[in-house]
Amino acid sequence: MSWISRIFNRQQTVMRVKLITEHGSWYRTWDGSLYKSDIVRAAIRPKAKAIGKLTAMHIRETAGQIQINPEPYLRLLLEDPNPYCGGQMFRERLATLVQLNNNAFVQIVRDEEGLPAQLYIIPAATAEALVKPDGRLWMKFQLTGGKLLELPYSDVIHIRDEYAENDVFGAPKAEALKQLMEVISASDQSIVQAVKRSAFIRWLLKFKQQLKPGDMRRNVEEFSEQYLSLENETGILPQDGRFDVEPLRDTGQQYVPPTQMQKQAVERIYSFFRVNEAIVKATYDENEWLAYFEAEIAPLAQQMSEEFTRKLFTRRERGFGNRIVFDATSLTFASMQTKLGLVQMVDRGALTPNEWRRILNLPPIPGGDQPIRRLDTDVVDSNGAAEGGEN
Repeated sequence: MSWISRIFNRQQTVMRVKLITEHGSWYRTWDGSLYKSDIVRAAIRPKAKAIGKLTAMHIRETAGQIQINPEPYLRLLLEDPNPYCGGQMFRERLATLVQLNNNAFVQIVRDEEGLPAQLYIIPAATAEALVKPDGRLWMKFQLTGGKLLELPYSDVIHIRDEYAENDVFGAPKAEALKQLMEVISASDQSIVQAVKRSAFIRWLLKFKQQLKPGDMRRNVEEFSEQYLSLENETGILPQDGRFDVEPLRDTGQQYVPPTQMQKQAVERIYSFFRVNEAIVKATYDENEWLAYFEAEIAPLAQQMSEEFTRKLFTRRERGFGNRIVFDATSLTFASMQTKLGLVQMVDRGALTPNEWRRILNLPPIPGGDQPIRRLDTDVVDSNGAAEGGEN
């Protein structure tokens, strides 16, 4: 039974999800080992950087008229969400948390008039969804510092991925990644140990008389300090009548995972996060980037637009055409030939000159925000002739 159907029972209902070990009664962030992996960081970095480059805008569309950032307080909120970071870093961190945990939470701090004044990403260790007796949904967070935070869900921007198993939370990544991360870790450790052991020279001291274990250990330590330390710059070992010295190398074969096995494990990590080597290393071409954008960046940008709109505006405000849009023009990756070809869109009024200049990484020009149209591309009337032209 979903939490929606339980609202009418007028009893507090609690839902929790566990993220680290299993799907169950708790939501919990990863213990840190996932983000410590260089492979995982490489896999999630392209998407986080791309989301950070999105341009957040307040759009108001009424009676066919479109206004961009008509309210100064909202424009400043999107550009400067809190004293700790700007909009770009805010979005980048939000995308990183979504990829690591399939859930990310943002607290909306409102002013005395109820208008959103600041946005803070919630550093949650656990989260609970609570349906109060009055039917309202609340979120209870245990922060990473140990403190508790309880907020109405209407004041929480909740971005999630792989939203299937739970009414509120995205499905945890932990179980799906646990075995694969163990394979990667074991592979790395076996290489480290093999390198260490292959370069490690052991010495055999053959004592010429029977010694007590303590005396034997003391002689070994003295030999190591005097003749095997870095201070012995001569590289010469003196003859000692107490024992014979023989250098030994480890001739045993140390296990090193095959290169193909390691490559397959890395590719599985990349596939899990829906990237490939070209995206990770930024060696992609135009078509590869467009495919990645459509598969990964655009869906998250759309979800962010919808969630920010739902939580920052009331239903009445949304009815008057207010919405938040995350524009991806700054993400345009295309060849110079393709970018220059877009001038045809400017000629036909589909792009403004400044929008085209932004694609070319050029500064705006005065009057460049007005659409223009060539004289030979006038609007066609119902008779199939250009308005103002000859019939």
